Amino acid sequence: MGIVTDIQRFSLNDGPGIRTTIFLKGCNARCQWCHNPETFTLQPELMIYPDRCFGCGACVDFNSARMEKGLPPPREQLTLASAARCFSGALTVSGREMSVEDVMREVAQDAAYYASSGGGVTVSGGECLMQPAFTRDILIACRARDIHTALETNLLYPWQSLEELLPLLDLIMADVKLPDSDSYQLYTGLDNAQVLDNLEKLGASGMPMIIRTPVIPGVNDDETMIRTIAGQVAKARGGLLYYELLNFNPLGASKYQGLNMTDTFAGRKPLPEKRMQELADAAGQAGIPVRIG
Repeated sequence: MGIVTDIQRFSLNDGPGIRTTIFLKGCNARCQWCHNPETFTLQPELMIYPDRCFGCGACVDFNSARMEKGLPPPREQLTLASAARCFSGALTVSGREMSVEDVMREVAQDAAYYASSGGGVTVSGGECLMQPAFTRDILIACRARDIHTALETNLLYPWQSLEELLPLLDLIMADVKLPDSDSYQLYTGLDNAQVLDNLEKLGASGMPMIIRTPVIPGVNDDETMIRTIAGQVAKARGGLLYYELLNFNPLGASKYQGLNMTDTFAGRKPLPEKRMQELADAAGQAGIPVRIG
């Protein structure tokens, strides 16, 4: 059994072709710009959206002054079970327990599209290696059905955790977010030495891979940083298909609100298309193929 945040069908951004992306809960990094903060912890979490509440009181066994004003009860009065009784969408739960069989029932629905488009299944997160046995078993089940498999990872794990999954994978998509340990520690809480070590070993393995950098305003949106990261990727090119720059995604703001968390990058906007192209041109100086995502 594992904890799944979401299963996204007909995904076009998580590998080749039409894919089903399985988002597992839990992440070992705390990227300050993350647009999926609901994936941080391994446990299901209650998310509260007061603007959707109209004070019906179904979530609790009593009425209060807050409900009369169309507001949900205080968070401490609510449980995960409260969300099951909420039909307005003011209370939702991030994360549900699923078996491999549960997951594969959803995956199987789109098998014809995988075959016709060159697509398949991508296991993502959070960080899917927070649930290593569940990740492995999903990949084994996909292999048994001859479904193309991909893994999205932050590379912040010992090599052995990745190495044992390689025979079950057709593609790895991995992040290199920043060029040095100090910036990694500052913005993610972890060190990048493991990232660069795994990147080098992946390159030597010949595993097909797409390396990505989320471009964050005020953090790594300058040519020097991007050029440095691209140089690190070039040293381990191995099975590199391309290096991709991902423009900042601001769509997690409501999730921070729902979780009662601070959104450090609230109000930041994606970079203009022209600026992203300038950064892609800088990355291309490393002699590797570059795309903008």
